[in-house]
Amino acid sequence: MTDRFTDDATALAVARASADAMYARDEASKAMCAVLTDIGPGRATMTMTVRRDMLNGYGTCHGGTLFALADSAFAFACNSRDEAAVAAGCSIEFLRAGHEGDRLTATAVERARSGKSGIYDVTVTDAAGEVLALFRGKSLKIGGSVIATRQA
Repeated sequence: MTDRFTDDATALAVARASADAMYARDEASKAMCAVLTDIGPGRATMTMTVRRDMLNGYGTCHGGTLFALADSAFAFACNSRDEAAVAAGCSIEFLRAGHEGDRLTATAVERARSGKSGIYDVTVTDAAGEVLALFRGKSLKIGGSVIATRQA
């Protein structure tokens, strides 16, 4: 499939503008102190430090927190072309525990895009590069612009 934006510089500018517009409205990512550290067409990277209020009853990072970080990176990746998209489904596999103070990175990469659908893989790692979780998200384009969308 051909991108709407074939020039690399234009595609990167659109990805950045889409990300800026989304992040301004993304209260969940801001509440987790998740920071977007990289964005491009079909890809996004977010980082976050595990806080005490993110721990489960075993003293490790709650799985829902890992899922939320991965889901946020997925959302930025699948909206990076200024084509509004939402999750149609996702799954996660937990491989290792995160701990308080760990700096986590979620890296989302587009694997396939066709028509209104896309598939994205997200890898969540700690500062040592150990994989904590693998997430797969399926996106659905809902029409409209990410940049032009106004907050309700």
